[in-house]
Amino acid sequence: MYALFSTIDLALQIYTFILIGNAVFSWLYAFDVINQNNQVIRMIGTLLYQATEPVLGPVRRILPNLGAIDISPVIVFLVIYFIQIFIWRTIYPMFL
Repeated sequence: MYALFSTIDLALQIYTFILIGNAVFSWLYAFDVINQNNQVIRMIGTLLYQATEPVLGPVRRILPNLGAIDISPVIVFLVIYFIQIFIWRTIYPMFL
């Protein structure tokens, strides 16, 4: 069971890093720090968008419109943290 919970935890950590990468990329893109016409940059942006939008999209629809501020990644970070704590402190001890 430890291997299963560790794998789930690792997947959640990797997704957290993907969310961080998406947030940083969107800031760099918005402030024109990176070349928007570069095909590699466009592919990275598409990959990050496709990896995060299935989770962030429903959260954005639930949250009120705050203008240019997008707090949906923060909400997803909190949910991921809650899931990790729930797994390790509630579910995993039941199998010991």
